[in-house]
Amino acid sequence: LLDLSLNQKNPNFRFSGHETFACRYAWLPKAYRAIETDSGIFFNEDAAMVELGIGKNMVRSLRFWVDAMGIARPAAERTHALTDLGHTIFGQNGADPFLEETKTLWLLHWALSSAAAPALFAWHYLLGAWPYPEFSRSEALSGFLRQSQRLGYSHSSVTLSQHLDIFLHSYVSARSGRVGVEDSLDGPLVELRLLQQTGERRSDSGRWEPVYAFRREPKPEIPNELFAYSLLDYWDRVAPAEKTILVRTIVSAPGAPGQAFKLPEDDVRSRLEALARDGRFGFSYRPSAIQGLLTRESIVRANAKVIYQNEAIIHG
Repeated sequence: LLDLSLNQKNPNFRFSGHETFACRYAWLPKAYRAIETDSGIFFNEDAAMVELGIGKNMVRSLRFWVDAMGIARPAAERTHALTDLGHTIFGQNGADPFLEETKTLWLLHWALSSAAAPALFAWHYLLGAWPYPEFSRSEALSGFLRQSQRLGYSHSSVTLSQHLDIFLHSYVSARSGRVGVEDSLDGPLVELRLLQQTGERRSDSGRWEPVYAFRREPKPEIPNELFAYSLLDYWDRVAPAEKTILVRTIVSAPGAPGQAFKLPEDDVRSRLEALARDGRFGFSYRPSAIQGLLTRESIVRANAKVIYQNEAIIHG
């Protein structure tokens, strides 16, 4: 029986590598095509700058995002190997090579918030372990300092501050009169409206600052196929030998679908009921107000292609 508490063994974390750039819309398709042509492109920064048309720090940032979002993995002899996920989205017959579908953006969000290895600290902490319904930047940064020190890290406040800003910039539009044109280019995950500004309040220094909260409501734009993929992916990573998992784990454990997507418990339970009726995923569901259980009757592996199967049928 799989029961992952909020105090599960701490994974390794990444706090940097993004070079203070959030991922941008055109970057991942460009990176996929570049690696497909030259698997060593990101290990030759001068060539990558020419091929991708971006500066050296952006090349390093894109290399970070390609790995964090699971599009490619470092391979032997200073090369990258494109992943099944990368091929499914961006390949020659890819399901969404220009990131036009919301479910693809949720899939990339899933990769960042749960599947990235090592985990991204800001995503793990704010999505999985932040104990309050909302936060300001200064409150989150104080939490970063406390939590990272508790885990044995000694990062400077500058590093933590930059990491927090990348998280915020990934989900909240940066368009304002106070930022330059280049820095105001929003990334794809802003469209998810997962993180929203709910107001302002004074920080300890007396300055007014935005207050943010995650959108915790049912999200019909996340299809059950994507929910099933994320559940299988999570299960295979944290406890591949277990046949049973508690519903409360799916709802509230860091990195689990309920937390990563910020879904209410009722929505998670209704999705589990639907998946149990759908024979493709091998689930059976035993609902209980106290301790519901999900069982894998047969081992089905996470396959991103199933998320787009209707389109595949339509397009042949």
